[in-house]
Amino acid sequence: ASSPGPLLNGDTKPPCLPRNGLVKIPTQPNGLGSASITKGTPAVKNRLCQPSSVASLRLPGSPSERQLAVDEKILNRLFWYFSACEKCVLAQVCKVWRRVLYQPKFWVGLTPVLHTKELYNILPGGEKEFVSLQGFAVRGFDGFCLVGVSDLDICEFIDNYPLSKKGVKSMSLKRSTITDAGLEVMLEQMQGVVRLELSGCNDFTEAGLWSSLNARITALSVSDCINVADDAIAAISQLLPNLTELNLQAYHVTDTALAYFTAKQGYTTHTLRLNSCWEITNHGVVNMVHSLPNLSVLSLSGCSKVTDDGVELVAENLRKLRSLDLSWCPRITDMALEYIACDLHKLEELVLDRCVRITDTGLSYLSTMSSLRSLYLRWCCQVQDFGLKHLLSMGSLRLLSLAGCPLLTTTGLSGLVQLQELEELELTNCPGATPELFKYFSQHLPCCMVIE
Repeated sequence: ASSPGPLLNGDTKPPCLPRNGLVKIPTQPNGLGSASITKGTPAVKNRLCQPSSVASLRLPGSPSERQLAVDEKILNRLFWYFSACEKCVLAQVCKVWRRVLYQPKFWVGLTPVLHTKELYNILPGGEKEFVSLQGFAVRGFDGFCLVGVSDLDICEFIDNYPLSKKGVKSMSLKRSTITDAGLEVMLEQMQGVVRLELSGCNDFTEAGLWSSLNARITALSVSDCINVADDAIAAISQLLPNLTELNLQAYHVTDTALAYFTAKQGYTTHTLRLNSCWEITNHGVVNMVHSLPNLSVLSLSGCSKVTDDGVELVAENLRKLRSLDLSWCPRITDMALEYIACDLHKLEELVLDRCVRITDTGLSYLSTMSSLRSLYLRWCCQVQDFGLKHLLSMGSLRLLSLAGCPLLTTTGLSGLVQLQELEELELTNCPGATPELFKYFSQHLPCCMVIE
């Protein structure tokens, strides 16, 4: 994870956020609220900040030590070294520490995750009272993820969060029962929202998108929403002229929808992720490359009907691509990799997970790509040691994933020490990845993080 910001006096600070990015704030009577805070996509379970850990924190005893412990200049430098989880605990030590830690600069890039039950306090009479969100406002959070909420919960959030009307830039609703009316009210009231995510929300319809989407939205993610089909894409294309990023996971979107994008979006949209859009074929790829010629990030992950011909269209027409995800596309063969290597000279990231027809020949094509920095070959079951030899000449590689490749041997994997610039190597579920091999890597690739 990237560091939140610079230290005082222009010094460079070390990274302070955990890789999994997910922490838990303990329940507070002061309006902190009980919420997860997430940065990026969590990879492992929540790290819990237990209230008991606060008991062990005591300010130093002598006057001089106490003076140093509340020196705000020192604290402003010191607190950059702690994770978000740790900062939540440290803020409970004393008022000075809280005042320093509650500066928005320490929480940039973090998104509070609030579940329905965490939005209310139960009063002695059994009535519910909406929690105070003042602690979030002080820290300047401009994005929230609400889980399991209803239209009423969203209205309560808007009324109770001081920054909701203008200060919230990003909203994510997951597994929620928001309806067309609730979506319309939310986007009408929260005038600052430019990034919107709807995941697992099955109560709004395509009509709700037509009535609520606003031209200020520049990034939209829709996944696992059963009422989303081609007409939803029509609404997006007509109502969001400034769209820069679209993430879509919808089983009923067809090739026709990919022709709906406007000329303005062809200029502005640089990121398109179509995940598990099972009905998309090569004909849809034709529509896409002509509608959105300026893409730099494209995912066709799980678009299982796309073949080598579709990849050829991508390679010939989207020369600005820097990231391409073809994972879980079982019809992709080595021929597709030849098209990629010949035409996508700016490509930095290529994801080929579960492309089971990829062989050593395909890797020989990729070995000519001087710009490629990240290559994912998880569960490519035909890749063998000979294919790895082709990769050894790729000095630009910084990340290589070979997780689940069953034919790679210890001898073949040991040759990867020639990639001295490698920063991350994933070898989980590789039969050839032995304890002896990991020890060998620790000696000969000391700067590389090897994931066992």
